[in-house]
Amino acid sequence: MLKKLSIPVALIRVPVSRRRALNLDKVKDLAQNILANGQSTPIQIRTEGKGYILIEGYHRLEALRALGEENIDAYIVKARLH
Repeated sequence: MLKKLSIPVALIRVPVSRRRALNLDKVKDLAQNILANGQSTPIQIRTEGKGYILIEGYHRLEALRALGEENIDAYIVKARLH
């Protein structure tokens, strides 16, 4: 079972390939929802050195950054070998 942790936003790196998929309208809507209801779904990250790499939840991460939040709820997952 995955354990939800509070992770500093500043330690999470977004892969370049994911950055192209950002929808600013979706970020704005999520930010408003998070203000009203809190973060309901943690993002997924994996460890890399002293930081983390984003796996899932780019829009949630950017919404919390836009709100000025310092921490985000996250699950740490292990990378899968293909």
